Formats: sequence, structure tokens, C-alpha cells
Amino acid sequence: MTERQKDRPWLMRTYAGHSTAEASNELYRRNLAKGQTGLSVAFDLPTQTGYDSDHVLARGEVGRVGVPIAHLGDMRRLFQDIPLEQMNTSMTINATAMWLLALYQVVAEEQGADITQLQGTTQNDIVKEYLSRGTHVFPPGPSLRLTTDMIAYTVSHLPKWNPINICSYHLQEAGATPVQEIAYAMSTAIAVLDAVRDSGQVPQERMGDVVARLSFFVNAGVRFVEEMCKMRAFGRIWDSITRERYGIENPKQRRFRYGVQVNSLGLTEAQPENNVQRIVLEMLAVTLSKDARARAVQLPAWNEALGLPRPWDQQWSLRIQQVLAYESDLLEYEDIFEGSKVIEAKVAGLVEESLAEIDRIQEMGGAMAAVESGYLKSQLVASHAVRRGRIESGQEKIVGVNIFEGTEPNPLTADLDTAIQTVDPAVEARVIASLQQWRDSRYQPPFNHPRPCKALEKLKEAARGTGNLMEATLECARAGATTGEWAGALREVFGEFRAPTGVSSAPVAVPAEEGSAMADVRRRVDLTAKDLGVGKLRFLVGKPGLDGHSNGAEQIAVRARDAGFEVVYQGIRLTPEQIVDAALAEDVHAVGLSILSGSHAQLVPDVLERLRVAGATDIPVIAGGIIPNGDAEQLRAAGVAAVFTPKDFDITGIIGRIVDEIRKANKLDPLEVPA
Repeated sequence: MTERQKDRPWLMRTYAGHSTAEASNELYRRNLAKGQTGLSVAFDLPTQTGYDSDHVLARGEVGRVGVPIAHLGDMRRLFQDIPLEQMNTSMTINATAMWLLALYQVVAEEQGADITQLQGTTQNDIVKEYLSRGTHVFPPGPSLRLTTDMIAYTVSHLPKWNPINICSYHLQEAGATPVQEIAYAMSTAIAVLDAVRDSGQVPQERMGDVVARLSFFVNAGVRFVEEMCKMRAFGRIWDSITRERYGIENPKQRRFRYGVQVNSLGLTEAQPENNVQRIVLEMLAVTLSKDARARAVQLPAWNEALGLPRPWDQQWSLRIQQVLAYESDLLEYEDIFEGSKVIEAKVAGLVEESLAEIDRIQEMGGAMAAVESGYLKSQLVASHAVRRGRIESGQEKIVGVNIFEGTEPNPLTADLDTAIQTVDPAVEARVIASLQQWRDSRYQPPFNHPRPCKALEKLKEAARGTGNLMEATLECARAGATTGEWAGALREVFGEFRAPTGVSSAPVAVPAEEGSAMADVRRRVDLTAKDLGVGKLRFLVGKPGLDGHSNGAEQIAVRARDAGFEVVYQGIRLTPEQIVDAALAEDVHAVGLSILSGSHAQLVPDVLERLRVAGATDIPVIAGGIIPNGDAEQLRAAGVAAVFTPKDFDITGIIGRIVDEIRKANKLDPLEVPA
């Protein structure tokens, strides 16, 4: 047998960035030296939501889930000694994507790069921010305009850049089924392509270039056969939509191009070593099938449900990819599923159901209308609630969580404080001091930037009109403006947007059948309300800070509602002050705070202190999220009644605990648990 030429491996990335631009730059250079073939930049939440590090909402969030980039100086330091002309850089950024791309382009120009050679991707998919990640800033209309302007600009000026990465990854994290993931991502792509076509900025004969530069970012769960079929279905639907709806004749331009981060939703805090085999299976879903193979892969680390991975954990994930690509024979074969009746039947079923859902969304007026009406969000909240219900009932089995729970002592997590990376709390103060210094000195040598107020006024003027906003944004970048100043100027013109929460319209996920755990919790809620002399117990679910991952908070809110609570949930991005004001105004009996970004250490004690000052110490505060053990102990010492983390998967049980804490805070006798 003659030896077949091996296919080239996919781009191998590690999603990384934390603390400061300098620390992240060092991490990137180390990862590239280990054989990583592209960069994937994680930005912190203030950068993603258009705030400077010293804004009130940024407190506790600076440098936590990514790197803070407030201005051109930060971007220079982030890519110091990394030649951007030779790099393929993915930037996970959406609402402020235009601003970050402008900073990237200016740094590349300063390096002497030919900007037409710049390669990479800006995520820039705002629809899924309204549905799952919550880093949106502006209303849907202006957000779509920013995306359209960026696409038109890159087609003319940065021809190798992918200006948008339609992102179904977070839809699956928010509960989407494979059909919903395909249908909602495709509906978003249709909304974007229609907007570009109708803007008049790109002539019809160049729409093929737009389609060819549009990529997708998907999720791959542990049901890897179904996930692989999902990728084949994605490719088939994309080919037909781009040919039939947009008249793209060139099959190369119609190719479904995607990168992937495999599923983080299914990573467990219990027996976290099992996450390694989950990650491997999920990677196979997007690499096994040549005809539907990912262009770029980044894998989470085994300990992500515990906290921030260390460089060694990220290296382990990179090595998983390298073993598959270089040691196995995977890349030596044509598509190994071609002609399989089983695979073909599954793919055909997914295509049919997905097209029906796409048609339903088009009848509503498209993806943007389905966001504004709350349809998409309520569908996701409902799907997620059904999945949680299956896990709690044991119908869906998760090893180490609801089956095979006994375990030997784990040497990997013997010392939990060293099993994850921690961000030094002093980083925030250093970043803020550096930002203030930039504001004070940007006009002076060695920078000599022009004063940014003129550039910001020009940006506002452009936003009030209909012209492309990219040139005005580049001018702001060159003038040394900050992230908060750029976004603040656009907020003045476009306003802000609070997305529907999807909680009130979500159906009941766990019925309170006689003798069930839910029936018992409902009984305890009713009895406690009677004991307190109120019609209903009132529970406030709060999301302080900038963490927009609201899936957990929504599931708690829905289950508390089903258990008989009156639930106050105002969505994401609130200050501790706003949360306490709402708790007092609504006269609630308990406050639940959900934070996944690591800012709990600052924001939760602030809520406790404000309640104490208001004389409301009888309102128990419950905290939930990715909270390391040591932090949980500190929160309890500060007065938090209970702390829940990903290992606490029994939501009905959590609601029961909240009832117990309300009784304790109000000095009521504990209720007897039925035998």
C-alpha cells in the first residue's frame, strides 16, 4: 500500500488571557513556543462590555476572565515581540469588536505590517450575547450596524480577516438542543448577510467574498456521534442557504468554515479528572469526519469547573490535540463516514428539523425580531430546564455526579488552592493606576497622541448618520481614546439594551407530583409563608457585576417560581447598590447572588454590608457560582448563609435549603422532613 499524504492539522489554539497585558503577552509567547499554531485572546468583562477598569461596574472583574485592554498602549504591550503579520489571531469580542479590531490594526501598522496580510477572527456575534453570554451593550439595530460596517470594511481593507464568527457555542451552553443550535446560528447568519446585502456597502458581485470570510464557532458535547452529525448538517444547510438565498455560485466560497471550543457546560466539579476523557470525546466529534472537520480547535482544561486553569492545565489540553494530530492515523484517510446509512439518516433528520425552525424564525421577522420578542431566550431557558430535570431525575447520567459517585482521594485536587490559577487581587489597583497614567500622559512624549475629544465627537457624528463607523473608530484608536470613551460616545447616540430574561415564560420543568421532592419543597414554601403571615415568599435572584452568564441564575429563578416563590429577577449587570435597593423595595425574604467570573470576593460582601447598614440582617444571602473552597469559607465567615457551586446539581434541593435559611433567619422552628 502506498502511504497517503497526511492532511494538514487544524489550527491549534488555547483560549487565554488574564491579569494584565504584560502577563498575557508572556503566556502567549510561552504557548507559541510549545507548538500552539494560533492565538485566541480572552478579554476581561469590562473590555467586553465597553467600560474602563475604573468604572463602578468593573469592580472585582478587572483581569479575571481575560485581559484588560483599555487603549492602544495596552494592545501594544499585549502583542509585543509577536509579529502580527505572521500570526492567526482569534479575538473573543462582540459588542466592542470594532474597537478591538481597530486597536489591533493600528498596532500591526506600527509594527510595519502589511494590513492586507492580517489573518484572524473577531467573534462579533451579538445575537448570542442577548441570549446567553450577556456582554451586549447597544440595542439590536445599532449592534447589527456595527457588525455590518466591520464586514464591509474588512472585505475592502483586511481581505484575509474573518470579521464575524457566528457563535452557536454559547447557545448549547445555555441549553440549546442540536436543532436549536443549528437553527439559531443559521438565522443569525441570515440576519447578518441580509443586513450587509441591504446596506449597499458591498456590491452584489462581492457577496461571495463576504460569505467566504464568514465563519462559525460551535460547541461539541459528549454525545459525539450526534455532534458529528450536527456538523455535517450545518455544512449541508449552509451550502444550500448561501446558494439559494444569496446566489453564491463558487462552492469554495460556500464552504462551511468553523472553529470549535468543546463543551464547558458538561465539565464537572465532582471527580474533575473525568473531564479529560469528556474533552477527548468531544474533540473527536469535530475532527473524525474529514468532510465536516473544524478549521481551528481550542479545548477547555480539566479543572475549569473549579476555577481559572494554570499554564500546565492549558498545556495538557494542547497536548491532547497534538497526540491526535501527530500520533494517530486520523489525518491519513478520506471521510470515514461517507456512505453510512446510520449517519446519513441522523444528518437528514437534523437538517429537516432545523430548516423547519429556521422557517419559523423567518416568519417572525428573523433573528433580531425573535430576540426582541423574547422567543429565542424563552426557548433556550425551557430546553435548559428540561435538561436539568433529566439530570436530577437520573434519566441523564453523569459519571461522578449522579452515578458512580464513590471515589478514591484525588491527587490532582489534594490541594485545591494550588490546583487552579488565582488572580492577585492587587492586579485591579495596578491596572487602574496604569489607566489613569495613560489618561494623564497620552498627549505627551513619547506618545504624542492628538487629544481624543475631536475623534470622539467625529465618532458620534458618524453614528448619528448612516456612514461606516470603522474609520472614525480607527481615528479614536490613534488618538489614544479608551475603551470606555469609545463605547460611552456610542451609548450617547445608540442607548443601551436590557435583554429579555426568558424566566417568566419558561414552562414548568419539574412537576410537583405527589410524594416527589418538588411537592415537599412546595409544601415547605407554603407553610413558611403562612408562618410569616405573607401570601407568598419573595426571593430576589441577583447578578452583580459584569458576568453575563445567566444560565444558572435563570434555572434557580424558574425552579423557585415553580416551588411557589414570587421571584424578583431583573437580569444581568447590576451594582450591589441596585440589588440591595431592589431587595428592600420588594421586601424579599432571601437574596440569591450568582457569579461565575470570580468577582464574588468583592461584590458579595458589599451586598451583605449594604443590607446590614439598611438594618435588613434578617434577609439571608445565598451565593452560587464558580467559587473555590477557600473563597467559600471566607464568604460564609462574612455572613453568607449558604454557598452552592457546580457540584450542587440538585436545584430542587437548593430551593429547599433556601427555605431552611429563611426559617432560620426569621427564628422559625425547622420543618420536619417527611419520612
